[in-house]
Amino acid sequence: MTSPICVTGGSGYIASWIIQYLLADGHTVHATVRDPSKAKSVAHLEAIAAREKGTLKLFKADLLDIGSFDAAMAGCEVVMHTASPFVLEGFSDAHEALVRPAVEGTRNVLDAVNRTESVKRVVLTSSVASVFGDNVDLQQVPGGVLTEANWNTTSSVDHNPYQYSKVAAEREAWDMHAVQNRWDLVTINPGMVYGPSLTTGSQSASIDTLISMGDGRLRTGVPDLSYGVVDVRDVAKAHILAAFKSDAEGRHLLVAKTLTMIEIAKTLRAHFGKAYPFPKAVVPKALVWTFGPMMGPVTRTFISKNVGHPLAFDNQRSLALGVEYTPVEQTFIEHFQQVLDDGQLKKRA
Repeated sequence: MTSPICVTGGSGYIASWIIQYLLADGHTVHATVRDPSKAKSVAHLEAIAAREKGTLKLFKADLLDIGSFDAAMAGCEVVMHTASPFVLEGFSDAHEALVRPAVEGTRNVLDAVNRTESVKRVVLTSSVASVFGDNVDLQQVPGGVLTEANWNTTSSVDHNPYQYSKVAAEREAWDMHAVQNRWDLVTINPGMVYGPSLTTGSQSASIDTLISMGDGRLRTGVPDLSYGVVDVRDVAKAHILAAFKSDAEGRHLLVAKTLTMIEIAKTLRAHFGKAYPFPKAVVPKALVWTFGPMMGPVTRTFISKNVGHPLAFDNQRSLALGVEYTPVEQTFIEHFQQVLDDGQLKKRA
């Protein structure tokens, strides 16, 4: 492919890795960011472009700014739409903070695709949150294993609004895809994404989990909570496979392994030793239900529907796409080491 490739949300955690791989392969990348002049957001992208053989062009665009993505897409055959709001707390109106930007942003990007005759394929960054809302939902899934055939039908703007924003945005994308026949749509649905970031001091739910395990906040124990986890670099490579593999189609669950919080803590302790107060015990659900809401943005409804409930994914479609998963132990070790190197957690001897 010689035409440029458009990546929305270019300064993001996943998008930055996508851009690095594309530039390393010599592609021209049109990356959209909210403010190309904001050095803190784009310096790492410019540094990558300076050392790789590809060409990077930055474009100003905003999810809710109609028409702002047109310039970035001009001449592109592939659009990778990674931009999406990621806010878990600190808002009073979940619809305005999460749902509207995710849905209208997806609509605005795909409206631009419809106006850009050169675009042949869209790769959408979705989430396992679009497949299920709470771990308890698996009780209604045949065999208790989630596949791409499953959809999140239990989240709402009032319960798990972030998950609701992801499923609402993906459904919007498939609805818009269905009424045209010029461009293909492929979705990447990753689990909890871990692994080193290309920026320093980045913030995400996964980093917060690692910091809380290492700073002592969870020294007394962790809930029996399971996650489907995947390395950020594998997610980025999956987007590129989805873009370039001619027969790629549909949804793709990206989960390397399902782990509990205590298993993550054991992995970190096995490598970093006793220098950090990694949790060693699982807290009974009754105690989590009583005290959990006092420790962060978690509700008792979430606790009742997720803590203690098993979680399983079928990742065969991602393997067929060509994804080769990084061992999760390597992912967590490298990510925690970056947390230390970036000064987000004080190093201990």
